[in-house]
Amino acid sequence: MRSLFLCTLVAMLGACATPEPTPPPSSLTQCTPPRPQVCTMEYNPVCANLVKGGTTEYPSGCNACADDAVSGYEKGQCPAP
Repeated sequence: MRSLFLCTLVAMLGACATPEPTPPPSSLTQCTPPRPQVCTMEYNPVCANLVKGGTTEYPSGCNACADDAVSGYEKGQCPAP
């Protein structure tokens, strides 16, 4: 009886433990092969991360990933320096 009580207590305490917080999802979209060869003429600006460091703005994610110098991008304009 006592072991049943202890098992129940341990199970209840385990269920009440607070889980570790999960980090927020990254808003960075990685450019993966195959790279686009043709993009539509949409304007939906993105801030692209360059392979060699730094950022630059492109009119769309497609245009950003078409450039081999870009590793990924975030939606929206780049912050002002």
